[in-house]
Amino acid sequence: MVPLVSSPAAPRYRDALLFVLLAVLFGGSFVAIKTGLGALPPLYFAALRFDVAAVALLAFVAATRDRGTWLPRTRGDLLGITVAAALLIAANNALLFLGQGSTTTAAASVMYGLNPVLAPLFAWWLLRERLSVVGMLGIGVALAGVVVIVQPSPASLAGGSALGQLLVLGAAAAVALGSVGLQRVEPRMDSVPLTAWAMAGGAVLLHATSLGVGEAVPPLTTLAPVAVASVLAVAIPSTALAYPIYFGLIGRVGPVRANLVAYAVPVFAAFMGWLLLGEVLSVWTVLGFPLVVLGFALVERAVIRQELGRLRRRFGRGPGRPATDDLPCDD
Repeated sequence: MVPLVSSPAAPRYRDALLFVLLAVLFGGSFVAIKTGLGALPPLYFAALRFDVAAVALLAFVAATRDRGTWLPRTRGDLLGITVAAALLIAANNALLFLGQGSTTTAAASVMYGLNPVLAPLFAWWLLRERLSVVGMLGIGVALAGVVVIVQPSPASLAGGSALGQLLVLGAAAAVALGSVGLQRVEPRMDSVPLTAWAMAGGAVLLHATSLGVGEAVPPLTTLAPVAVASVLAVAIPSTALAYPIYFGLIGRVGPVRANLVAYAVPVFAAFMGWLLLGEVLSVWTVLGFPLVVLGFALVERAVIRQELGRLRRRFGRGPGRPATDDLPCDD
């Protein structure tokens, strides 16, 4: 006899392991970017990242899906690819690569983790979603964490570190704006092929920007092994592999719990930056990071409360009694 309710233990442990793996992959990208910037101009490096990642992910999509499911079909699909390519890929990575050249991996990863906090501001602007007083307080707390980390002053803003952190903050804003923009245009195609096409379009935009600003681009045949390794590390595991894991987690555990990876990434980024690059973790980064997390918790308090209630129902049930979330339902 087949039981009506299967044990959730295996999927739960699988997703927990994938969550940790995703934090490692995203955290490692900051180290790979920092290393590669010593040999490659930032915009060209970012373009190479998506040259490789787009080819890998498009090949995967073409090999595993029917043609009708991975080609854009509607105006919303084309707009979605355009928004993602311009903001989530091109603007995001241009600012991230430019900024990380003059700041540490830990500080950059904390700044980048602000995108879930900034998204409600853009949702209020573009989608007319109401922002509560507590939500505005949460955004203020998170931005206070940014002030603690950056410590803006005329002297510090003239230095490379503060400017670099603000550029990374701009990258986080591009991600937040792009995410809300995607929701507004409502593409119908699946997120993985949409991301693959956006990577290809973003790579073209990044190459054009690199050419337009006159970056000195070295011939690929002259790249040192460490530069090639940096490109491959950030393109394959941290992009082509990490993005499908991320989208898979969103589908299974929901966007709130999946986006919590943004607050695990700085831990791995700081550790790998210390281990591989000899970077020292600033005390101001340590003090500012909890404020950023607290701000996120205030902004998303309702959904977090809902998720905690779901976990209490699942783990607080009596022996032999299935959780409500585990029962089949007729939609």
